Amino acid sequence: MGLVLAGLGVLVFSLSLPLTKIAVRGFDPTVAAIGRAAVASVFAVVALLIVKPPRPSRAQAIHLIPVIGGVIFGFPLLIAYALRRTESLHGSVVNGLLPLATAGLAVLLAGERPSLAYWACSAVGLAAVVGYVVHEGSGTLHAADALLILAVIAAAIGYAFGLGLFGTGASWVFIALHTFGGMPSLLAAIGTAGFCAFLALYAALTGWAAVRWTARHSWHRAVAAAAAWTVAEWARSVVFTGFPWLSLGYAALPGGPASPLAGYGPIGGVFTITLFTALAAAALAIAVDALANGRRGRIAAAVGAMLCIGAAGAALGRIEWTTPQGVPVAVSLVQGNVTQELKFNPDFRRTTFELYTGLAAASRGRLVVLPESAFPVFADEVPESVLLQLLDAVVGRNGDVLVGLFTMSPPLAQGGEPRYYNSVVSVGVARPQLYRKRHLVPFGETIPLEPVVGWFIRKVLSIPIANQASGDPNPPVLEVAGQRVAVDICYEDAFGAEIRVQAADATLLVNVTNDAWYGHSLAALQHNQIAAMRALETGRPLLRATNTGITSAIGHDGREIARLPWFTRGILEVEITGRQGVTPYVRFGDALPVALAFVVLAAVAVAARLDSAAKA
Repeated sequence: MGLVLAGLGVLVFSLSLPLTKIAVRGFDPTVAAIGRAAVASVFAVVALLIVKPPRPSRAQAIHLIPVIGGVIFGFPLLIAYALRRTESLHGSVVNGLLPLATAGLAVLLAGERPSLAYWACSAVGLAAVVGYVVHEGSGTLHAADALLILAVIAAAIGYAFGLGLFGTGASWVFIALHTFGGMPSLLAAIGTAGFCAFLALYAALTGWAAVRWTARHSWHRAVAAAAAWTVAEWARSVVFTGFPWLSLGYAALPGGPASPLAGYGPIGGVFTITLFTALAAAALAIAVDALANGRRGRIAAAVGAMLCIGAAGAALGRIEWTTPQGVPVAVSLVQGNVTQELKFNPDFRRTTFELYTGLAAASRGRLVVLPESAFPVFADEVPESVLLQLLDAVVGRNGDVLVGLFTMSPPLAQGGEPRYYNSVVSVGVARPQLYRKRHLVPFGETIPLEPVVGWFIRKVLSIPIANQASGDPNPPVLEVAGQRVAVDICYEDAFGAEIRVQAADATLLVNVTNDAWYGHSLAALQHNQIAAMRALETGRPLLRATNTGITSAIGHDGREIARLPWFTRGILEVEITGRQGVTPYVRFGDALPVALAFVVLAAVAVAARLDSAAKA
């Protein structure tokens, strides 16, 4: 029954989003996201009221504290923030209170009527997604949502949490499949639901691992959940080519209440932030449980652990792992705002060439960056006159242009098909250089098990050049405009372990993207946040040139310097200083957080067994 309720809850949330599109039209994406989230949350609250939750016991009433705090302080601040009558920090406070309130309600209900917790857990998943959008860089307490729930009802509730998280946070897959991929709506809905259901299995695995060797209401269970969540996030980034979207660590980027934890980013990347955020949340869960049972010593230890984790992160955040290199360089990031419906239309091709050559000529930077597949053709199809116009635009500045297009190589075997690559080429005073995308999007740029399912994918999806080849796994940096530039294309910047390989030799990171595939969804906001983490991990500035947004410049510390408005045409002009040196993450990658998480899991399992033996 619980899983049925969870599925129904996710369905209600999904239906509520399009129903609120008209109501929030005209507002900026942040306010629109708040409006949609508020309506979806109302659905969840109404559902809970209809079922009539039981009267809590004294111990359970302790868990109502977050709920009361969320109701008293959360909703007024939410309204004030939506009306722009308060500072963004208050919006961040709301962002933390509301998910925690829902988590407390889930814990309260789980004790006597577990089926109700499925509803609350799906709402928590939704609230966690809002944490990535309402204020990009807040949400320490979101891990607490997961841990408080996972420690009570384990895998089933973990799965419900995953359904809420990914059912909302990755719902934009439907837009890519149906709106722009041409897949029938029913098939696209089934495909999206199946994809989100698969991703939710990682949250279920976390719940199972947390309770497998630990006792109910024990500190072992909360700490095990923190480590298991980290391992599950890492596994999600590598299994079946990986999908590392919506990792908890992204909530701790500089700029929000969780920013002290950002100091762990250069040490071990986003998964290290996830681990210490989750451990802090575990300490919070332990403290709440100890408060309910009057265990003052445990409360003090848990609060001390939270303070130590925050203080250590803040101290690490003051370390400059890299140093400036050379003088600042002027950079122009071009956003063409070509709609996805027109982008690959042959009749619009000439207009596209004129658009980007005109924007390049109007730019002022020594380095000019055009978006992914700005020229949606193969390199040999670009007219020579267009290349000469790009060259003329920058040669007087001793500069270079990075252009997104497609390239082709001969087949590997006689009678085979040519190999197609999503590429970036340089045009300017430096020698011509080429980067080819390495990590391809399954079913979008490459077809897994192509001999088996290729015919079906081609029949139901209309995606141009859908079976591409992967580029060199260890590409050299591009030496342009006096900088050593590590280029990545679109989805690749979600994989920090791959970005770090080039970063060691680079002074700048450049990401070119076309998020028009996902319309006015959460995807572009999430993607920009992911890019900021890559800058923090590597200690390098990161420059993003996108088709429709978000085009932005991000400093070496992960803080956004500037951005262009979403879905507008323009040029973002910035001055950036390259960086040299390596962070511990660039040197060791994900090895530290993964090893540490496994060590914590093993230690907790041993401690739980010893405790159990001592009590026997």
